[in-house]
Amino acid sequence: MARHTFSRELRLLTPAHFKNVFDNPVRAASPHVTLLAKPNDLGHPRLGLAVPKKALKRAVWRNRVKRVAREAFRLKQHDLPHVDIVVIAKKGIGDVPNDELFELLDRLWRTLSRRCNDSA
Repeated sequence: MARHTFSRELRLLTPAHFKNVFDNPVRAASPHVTLLAKPNDLGHPRLGLAVPKKALKRAVWRNRVKRVAREAFRLKQHDLPHVDIVVIAKKGIGDVPNDELFELLDRLWRTLSRRCNDSA
């Protein structure tokens, strides 16, 4: 049985980790969110979140988007390749209901997996 946790080892924690992903990433995008990914040698995927104030003014709105993104990643982590992923929220994401955001992220995880496997 696969463990569905979101422990510290599954997160991008330092600016250096984020910078590594921003340098020549594989992209998957929609009008509301962009995913950037870069292969890692850790044997598991990691997630980083970038939800700027410019996209969502209120902290509760930003936190909701981060919570949904973390949960979507937690449930899909065993289907993802060994990559570091940064989720970047765009303006208008606050209008997307949670269930639609889950579906959107699910589609983007699949696109990202396909593109990462193609580039490997």
